[in-house]
Amino acid sequence: MESPPVMKKGGGSSESGGSESGADEKGCSRTRFEYFGWVYHLGTNSIGREFCHLRFLYIRGKYVMMYKRDPHENPGIKPLRRGIVGNTFMVEELGRRKVNDGDLYVLRFYNRLDEEKKGEIACATAGETRKWMEAFDQAKQQGEFELSQSSTRNRLSMENEIDLEGRRPRVRRYARDLKKLIRIGHGPETLVKRASNLGRHRTSESIGGDAEDVVEVHEWRCVRTVNGVRIFEDVSDHKLRSKTVLVKAVGVVDASPDTVFEVVLNLDRHRRYEWDSLTGDLELVDSLNGHSDVVYGSYDPGCLSRWQSKRDFIFSRQWFRGQDGTYTILQFPAIHKKRPAKSGYRRIKINPSSWEIRNLRAVSAGSNGDKCLVTQMLEIDSGGWHKWKRDQRSKFEKSVPYALLNQVSGLKAYIGANPALTCASSTTLVDTKTSDVSGSISEFEDSETAEEFYDAIADDSSSSSSSGDDDEESSDGQLDSKGQRVKLKNVSWAIARLALKAKKGATDTNNELNTNVDPVSVDPNDFHGSMHKAKGESDANCWSSPSGAGFKIRGKTYLKDSAKVAGGDPLLKLIAVDWFKLETSRSQVALHPKSLVQSEAGKKLPFILLVNLQVPAKPNYCLVLYYAADRPVNKNSLLGKFVDGSDAFRDARFKLIPSIVQGYWMVKRAVGTKACLLGKAVTCNYLRQDNFLEIDVDIGSSSVARSVIGLVLGYVTSLVVDLAILIEGREEKELPEYILGTVRLNKVRLDAAVPLDD
Repeated sequence: MESPPVMKKGGGSSESGGSESGADEKGCSRTRFEYFGWVYHLGTNSIGREFCHLRFLYIRGKYVMMYKRDPHENPGIKPLRRGIVGNTFMVEELGRRKVNDGDLYVLRFYNRLDEEKKGEIACATAGETRKWMEAFDQAKQQGEFELSQSSTRNRLSMENEIDLEGRRPRVRRYARDLKKLIRIGHGPETLVKRASNLGRHRTSESIGGDAEDVVEVHEWRCVRTVNGVRIFEDVSDHKLRSKTVLVKAVGVVDASPDTVFEVVLNLDRHRRYEWDSLTGDLELVDSLNGHSDVVYGSYDPGCLSRWQSKRDFIFSRQWFRGQDGTYTILQFPAIHKKRPAKSGYRRIKINPSSWEIRNLRAVSAGSNGDKCLVTQMLEIDSGGWHKWKRDQRSKFEKSVPYALLNQVSGLKAYIGANPALTCASSTTLVDTKTSDVSGSISEFEDSETAEEFYDAIADDSSSSSSSGDDDEESSDGQLDSKGQRVKLKNVSWAIARLALKAKKGATDTNNELNTNVDPVSVDPNDFHGSMHKAKGESDANCWSSPSGAGFKIRGKTYLKDSAKVAGGDPLLKLIAVDWFKLETSRSQVALHPKSLVQSEAGKKLPFILLVNLQVPAKPNYCLVLYYAADRPVNKNSLLGKFVDGSDAFRDARFKLIPSIVQGYWMVKRAVGTKACLLGKAVTCNYLRQDNFLEIDVDIGSSSVARSVIGLVLGYVTSLVVDLAILIEGREEKELPEYILGTVRLNKVRLDAAVPLDD
């Protein structure tokens, strides 16, 4: 496995919104983020041959360099490639890919304004790709910070002088630089051996506060504890008369989520035999993309029943990692032409199930090592389940669902009995020291004309070392129909208490809009989109605007205790929704003559926010949400900074919280309930003109998002979906957060989309 980044940790936390450089205006000291480690560089050389080379990647500030060997062990070595991370730099996680008979996790770099400029690196584990994504995110934030500082800092006169060679003389802006040198991952020899050791240290990521950002609609009751793992059933009202029951097994595993994810996803039978009594014999049938595959399995049912004929099954898997580091794996029964019915085997349909692997923060200062909460959920026949609850010796213990529920117990015991899985840290503190900034960063600043890194890594012929270049060539939570209240009958008392905190945590949104201007009347009946507004609960293919009470947002004390509160009423009013279908995805819908913004009524509004969700499919779809303010935006407010700020600021702050209120539980697991910074997950483009701001969200720009939306579209006619949009608060003066706007989409029909002409 390769070594993902080494981190020389820098100043502020990205969670709190502080600058990563920690620069001090008086300038006596600062700290910097630095990452380095071994990766695979993937690409195609000048003669069209694909290559996979082991390379040492180094990130300092906004500068990125790629070496053939470790520069720490080979002083004076020149980089093969180098570049900078600018504000148009994007990183996409492509998932797992078969490379030279081995599985690697691939990251793609590209320019969001020109996707032809791109490059790829690969890591040996999913956890290491996560650390590299964090590294590039910090580099991007460093570049943004330097850009903002350059416009406000009073430059020293020497910095404005140009020498005869056209270079700026380096000046000692800061006297000292605090460095925390941390190696993440292992050396190249470990990469070649393809070991499965993963890290124990986390970087800046931690899970604080609630695990979800919406009010839970399930009511879980623990019915039994088996081998230290709790088994729950959903006892909420809407399941009482169902023929099936939703159950889950929950256990705490002493390992990082990265480690557990790798173990669950691994198909090696010798390893699975040690913890999986049912699906130990698995083999890969087809790899659909980097985040999904099809697997064939078989088992001898002798241990489960008196019938001796062997069983086999096929299921598909989809997996992805959330922005909070939580892994989700969905497993569906499937069929595949490569695996027809087999003589001597009885083909069965395995229960749909899901895994959720979530990081746990250490509960005390004395806690050592990583911990994660592992949840396996599946839907089973209610008859056998209820008999098992009444009689422990029932036949249920000889069933496939029971064997699946015991996988968490097996996983916990297996990892506990194999300390080698977690003891080899992939994040190692190498050094903490103070050094001279101007000297340590000189090789990066020597070239102010450094190209963007996606250009440098994609161009196989561009290298600062000719010898290196030659080497390259050769080698139901139910809101009411009016959206005014939350039904908390089936929600735990803790969640109910959260709703009571809403008034205490309510944001004073008066500062967001200009109160010196008289409000205008905003009547949704004056505006008409292609999707109609709901008239009642039974109405389908429609929209409504619920309150924000079903969502959890950052409270006033979030920076201290990670506490979240129930959201209040939205600041902006949802006035219309358009549901378009197009041959190709379309941005800048506001400029279209048919757009509501171009209507006479739209032009009279003080401010309109358009959110254009571009859905990749055949044909493509656009869901356009129109939110209106009754007053102009206050230029000095957080909303004002967002509306008139830079794209980088918008990408870092625009947040969406999804909630599947009604629908198939597997879709709920896929969509999740955690807030997502859209600008970091997918490509977002912005158009600011006149009295509006349009945000074009390209869901198809992320392979993970494409996979999830593909699943959602398959069930969309039976789904009730709530969405909330907001601007993330990172500083104390920006807290508590407030809901910018909400929408409820009720059982949308694809065939009801209206064509949008060019």
